[in-house]
Amino acid sequence: MRSLAAALILFLTLAAPSFALVDPSERLDDPQQEARARAISKNLRCMVCQNQSIDDSDAELAGDLRRVVRDRILAGDTDREVYEFVVARYGDFVLMTPPFGPATLLLWLGPALVLVLGGGIVFTVLRRQRTRPAEPRLTPEEAAKLALLLEKDENLHG
Repeated sequence: MRSLAAALILFLTLAAPSFALVDPSERLDDPQQEARARAISKNLRCMVCQNQSIDDSDAELAGDLRRVVRDRILAGDTDREVYEFVVARYGDFVLMTPPFGPATLLLWLGPALVLVLGGGIVFTVLRRQRTRPAEPRLTPEEAAKLALLLEKDENLHG
């Protein structure tokens, strides 16, 4: 009995994201339109949660946005028109993948910039280590002089 209860709890936990549409009245009758609405909803950010799409969020605002998406689809809007409608009201931040532009330049190019800078630093450090001159070797005469100096120093301080 315990294993059945554990399996049920595990199933409900893993299946929770599929229950994001709490209100069945949100669903469209046409399966193609519903599939479009779900695809669009997965690409729109919940403005409350910010790390979830409106398709995955249970927030009230996410539900409102899901209904707006479905209303626009029923009105005959294309996917692009639905996105434009939502972005016009909430800005580019509502998109899970913001567009490439001046305002998002650092967002898109930042990782590559960090990678190039890091690679440059590693290259410079490795190159300096390779080109560093070897330790100077002492000639036999210099070694003998050094031994004499060290012996005299040891006698003075030892």
